[in-house]
Amino acid sequence: MNPLEALLQPIARVLNRNIRESTRASELCERLDGKLIAIRVRDTALSAWFEVGRDALYLTMNHDGDPDVVITGSLVALALMAGEDSIRDGSLDLTGDAATAQAFQQLLTHARPDIEEELSGVIGDTAAHGLGEFARAVSQWARQTSSIMGENIREYLQEESRDVPSRYEVERFSKRVNELRDDVDRLAARISRLGNTP
Repeated sequence: MNPLEALLQPIARVLNRNIRESTRASELCERLDGKLIAIRVRDTALSAWFEVGRDALYLTMNHDGDPDVVITGSLVALALMAGEDSIRDGSLDLTGDAATAQAFQQLLTHARPDIEEELSGVIGDTAAHGLGEFARAVSQWARQTSSIMGENIREYLQEESRDVPSRYEVERFSKRVNELRDDVDRLAARISRLGNTP
């Protein structure tokens, strides 16, 4: 069993259980009946496919058909793909039919498991709640750190190393290019008028 299959098999089981328990997820599953969603791990040859049935997702590791949607991301991003911001935050790339991709994202959102609820059956309510709080704190820290790191890298590249122009420099350059283009257009019109005079 490859790592992607090991990751997706339990996710598929939980999603299918939640699809059966959610009216909206069941409706979306029925709407997507027959669609093929390819899941690919970025920078590897690992891939899997979800075939959407009328009432469940069927995971397969080999498929000959062309997928309607291809979802590409790291193993971690794929494990978290039912999260609300997994597509918008850029951790997953989607290609293919946009309507199918959006409906599949909605299906994942409505069938998304409550991690604390899933863990409480294994380790108890108190421990699951504590672990959930810890996970939320780590997630918030990671988002903040990522934002700060991105800002620091941008500032270094623009201000210290001068490898990347600042927004002001780009706007000033663009303004000068536009002015030059207008001057050239006026000069061409003047030359044309002079060429037409006897």
